[in-house]
Amino acid sequence: MAGVSLQGIVKTYGGLQVVHGIDLEVQEKEFVVLVGPSGCGKSTTLRMIAGLEEITDGDLTIDDRHVNRVAPKDRDVAMVFQNYALYPHLNVADNIAFGLRIRKESKEAIASSVQEVGDILGLTPYLERRPADLSGGQRQRVAMGRAIVRRPKVFLFDEPLSNLDAKLRTQMRAEIKRLHKRLGVTSIYVTHDQIEAMTLADRIVVMHDGRIEQIGTPMDLFLNPVNTFVAEFLGAPPMNMIKATIASGGSSPVAEFDGNKVPLAPIPSLQNAVGRDVILGVRPEFVTVADHTVPDRVAVDVDLIETLGSEALVHASLQGAPFVIRTETVGQMRLLDNISGFTIEPHLIRVFDAQTGMALPGQVMVQ
Repeated sequence: MAGVSLQGIVKTYGGLQVVHGIDLEVQEKEFVVLVGPSGCGKSTTLRMIAGLEEITDGDLTIDDRHVNRVAPKDRDVAMVFQNYALYPHLNVADNIAFGLRIRKESKEAIASSVQEVGDILGLTPYLERRPADLSGGQRQRVAMGRAIVRRPKVFLFDEPLSNLDAKLRTQMRAEIKRLHKRLGVTSIYVTHDQIEAMTLADRIVVMHDGRIEQIGTPMDLFLNPVNTFVAEFLGAPPMNMIKATIASGGSSPVAEFDGNKVPLAPIPSLQNAVGRDVILGVRPEFVTVADHTVPDRVAVDVDLIETLGSEALVHASLQGAPFVIRTETVGQMRLLDNISGFTIEPHLIRVFDAQTGMALPGQVMVQ
């Protein structure tokens, strides 16, 4: 097994710089997910690790070995692609064994390895079939088997589930997580799907415009986003944003907006920011619905209530923008029919500077 180190990694195409000095340390056996919108540089970064893109500047090491100029085949990494990249004229067994035959391993060793991987991935009944005779999920398992059989130091995944339907994506996420626990191979996974990132990662790297915005565990990024971009990118539905001004509230500051005064946590960065324009970040999961009997509620206009069994999404409007509340349905269906606003505990509000979008310091929510 091996760690991967990126130090000041830059990628330029002609005069256009698309990756701006990436610094990242991936520990041995860790599962790290690079996530971000299309065009943020995550796939380019992965391809530089694989050796499929040349590094313009910076240093890349795998297992303490400098590999900037090392050919892809000599880096001891295996990559699983979005489009499976299987040989259509070969059956499953031959697709899995292809890399081993290139290495000129013995027939006995190849047969044993293919059988082992087939058992791990549940592909044994399909070893004689060709890719055209398989489902999308089975094809992706074959692609993973071809990577596993090589026993590389690092697995690289480039949006491997994006071609699958929602049900298969859920199943394959569980399969990939299970395989990582079983094999313990250092893994770097690229996706634009924040749900995949949250469910798979030991740590998430959020990228935007070729730069790293924040690195942390899924729950740390969910609870303590460093800026409004991370706050709105992670979470489904995303964090609600409210424009406000901090005012003095006696023992603790308050946020004022549209005639409302919402208490904030009594921490120095907020107490010292009286008069400052801010953005309040409010997770839909942390909001408590309220009817007209709650005097200190923040009033909203409810547009739609989506009932999803044990929970509901309340779609409302605040400051002319969408505001979503995720709430339980059990025991409060009558309240859902009479929602006129919400309340939220001070420590559950994330406060960002209105100009820079950065979170004010000292706000740390623990899970």
